[in-house]
Amino acid sequence: MSGKASTTLKKAAPAKEAAPASPVLLLSLVIGWYALNTFYNIYNKRATNMIHAHWFVAAAQLVVGIVWSVVMWVTGVRKTPNLTAADISACIPIGLCACLAHGGSVLAAGSGAVSFQQIVKACEPVFAAVVGFLVPPADIKPVAAYLCLIPIIGGVGLACIKEGKGVDINVEAFLYASMANAAAAFKGKLGSSVTKALKSDPSKNMDAANVYAVMNIISFICTIPFVVVSEASTLPDVWNAAVEEYGAQALFTNIILSGVCFYFYNEFAFAFTSHVGAVTSSVLNTAKRVIIIVVSSIVFQEVMERNTVIGSAIAIGGTFAYSMASKKPAPKAKTS
Repeated sequence: MSGKASTTLKKAAPAKEAAPASPVLLLSLVIGWYALNTFYNIYNKRATNMIHAHWFVAAAQLVVGIVWSVVMWVTGVRKTPNLTAADISACIPIGLCACLAHGGSVLAAGSGAVSFQQIVKACEPVFAAVVGFLVPPADIKPVAAYLCLIPIIGGVGLACIKEGKGVDINVEAFLYASMANAAAAFKGKLGSSVTKALKSDPSKNMDAANVYAVMNIISFICTIPFVVVSEASTLPDVWNAAVEEYGAQALFTNIILSGVCFYFYNEFAFAFTSHVGAVTSSVLNTAKRVIIIVVSSIVFQEVMERNTVIGSAIAIGGTFAYSMASKKPAPKAKTS
């Protein structure tokens, strides 16, 4: 099926879209996505608090998803991707961006509060707008969408102002979260055309689940050099110290469960997006951050000052507005 054919699927075969778009299925995907994402942030924070080898944690989380994907392919539950060397080469830049986005998020959580990480990640539309505008082909948003970036930036700035202290930023966490935002923006820009082409060719066996699985494998391969360069020399000592303080069982449990939650929340998110489109998915992704901020502040007893609450609300509201304003109106049909 060609890319053009897929865009007209609703007109050509409306019956085939009825089942995937059922409210029960969509609701199940959203619940799974939200719940697993929330639990991922909890287990990831616990794991990064236990062991200060955060690139290693990021890599270990990806391994969990790889094991699951291989089992699905070997048992025949899912069709094995049928990719050429050229297909894999086209996926490598996207996998690298996925590696940096995931690694940046893990390192940000390990360096600071989960709530602060989520507030900074609300700035992702700012990075996406800049990358979309500068990287050809240019993606020009409506003026209203660009105006919505102002409250996003302003809200994050306000959240960083502590009463009686002035601007108080965890610079390390801020930089890692910003790295994740930039990488996610490039992944979205570079990946859309590649993934659409792969999905449109039935011989490739690249549905939403397999697209994510392949990117997960490439992301893991790209993560290995970061582990080797930044942590390999100290990893045995760091691991032994963590085991001595927290116990091997607790360490393994949090790393493995964070990997399980990470892989499956992304699978749910990918599946949901494939049914409803990027704009609706982006809106719900914004709402998800509210849940994570609230839950993490309770679980980890993270103090939420007045400016933090107001600033995060403004930033998340701006992100929601940006998602809605970015939806370009459908072109009017030409009349003869």
